[in-house]
Amino acid sequence: MDLFTLNMNRELKSSAPLSYRIRPENLDEFVGQSHLVGRGRYLNRLIKADKVGSMILYGPPGVGKTTLAKIIANITEKEFIEISAVSSNIKELREVLKQAEDNLKFRGLGSILFIDEIHRFNKSQQDALLPYVEKGVVTLIGATTENPYFEVNRALVSRTQILNLKPLNEEDLKKLIDRALNEDIVFKNLNISMTDDAIDFLIINSSGDGRNLLNSLELAVLSTDPVNGKINIDRKVLEDCLQKRNLNYDKGSTEHYNTISAFIKSMRGTDPDAALYYLAKMIESGEDPKFIGRRLIIFASEDVSNADPMALNVAVNAFKAVEVVGLPEASINLAQAVTYLASAPKSNASYLGLNAATDDVKHGRFGNIPMYLRDKNNQDKDNKETYKYPHNYKNHYVDQQYLPDELKGKIYYEPTDNGYEKKIKEFLNSLKNKQL
Repeated sequence: MDLFTLNMNRELKSSAPLSYRIRPENLDEFVGQSHLVGRGRYLNRLIKADKVGSMILYGPPGVGKTTLAKIIANITEKEFIEISAVSSNIKELREVLKQAEDNLKFRGLGSILFIDEIHRFNKSQQDALLPYVEKGVVTLIGATTENPYFEVNRALVSRTQILNLKPLNEEDLKKLIDRALNEDIVFKNLNISMTDDAIDFLIINSSGDGRNLLNSLELAVLSTDPVNGKINIDRKVLEDCLQKRNLNYDKGSTEHYNTISAFIKSMRGTDPDAALYYLAKMIESGEDPKFIGRRLIIFASEDVSNADPMALNVAVNAFKAVEVVGLPEASINLAQAVTYLASAPKSNASYLGLNAATDDVKHGRFGNIPMYLRDKNNQDKDNKETYKYPHNYKNHYVDQQYLPDELKGKIYYEPTDNGYEKKIKEFLNSLKNKQL
């Protein structure tokens, strides 16, 4: 490394943002995600055994996704190649993949390819990664704030481990503040005093986002004039430095979970007015509209189901509308779906039936499939029972056992008398009565 590079690095160390200056270089310094990197935990064990494979780090902003990827690269002694899916194109992607291939071919050096916001890559870009990931030419570490099971193609997801990173908790954020004030190359030489009230206010405002917390702290310190050689940071200073935010609703906060819970329960309780209120609260608080759309799809099958078979279509179409239209106009589509689902007749019979059937399967109560229902290539030739083709019978129905002998007569689905499900119940009962 030449003198100019050393001088540049020294300058960057002191002039870079606080969040960069105190970025940890090993797992012992890393704050948060103890469920993954704590001693004896999954990722900690993988790193120590040098068995780290391709993965996607899924979590909200400012929880250490990029930092963790760099630590993995340092510990495993692999070259770290970083690109952003927001600004990179297929040409740049192919260039870095070629670089990784040359590293392995000519230097015997493995590479970690870190792709920030990987969900922003289109299908062709994601497909271009597949052969390199599958062959082990690169260890892919993708980072995303969006659910990879929805936003990343299945082929790539199947070749990676999905690791869920959580918002930083109060203890984690306090550690960051303490490290910034006492260990940072700039701040440790300043006489900084923070009140407990200021610390609590900063933590609440950060919403579990470490980068947001450090940026806010840095602004407060650098914009406050010293008094008798001391920089005093109280709540009023932070209130003046921070943009006003809705503190009652932050993703990852208690109020976030309380609101979505009240939203679902209001629809389940057939109260469209309350459901619209909670919908408005979520939208105005910056909730991801696709998250709301997904919850509507789940609700349509879990709580409305066959009482109104159109409910699922309405929910799915609302989700598609959100993808096509986007906010703010998509809020109208969501409102239509919410009022429809909240006003629809309700049934959870399908959900209960699935739970009962799943319980039997999990506990080994499944028995043998009747011979006449099996694939014709797997049937016992000596078996005299034959499959009865329902369309050859009156009403396209024939009384025939479909469950294994061990579960004969078991009832999982019990339609209610609500909405369209009442017709389903009457139809099923009429078929059974005709066979008596």
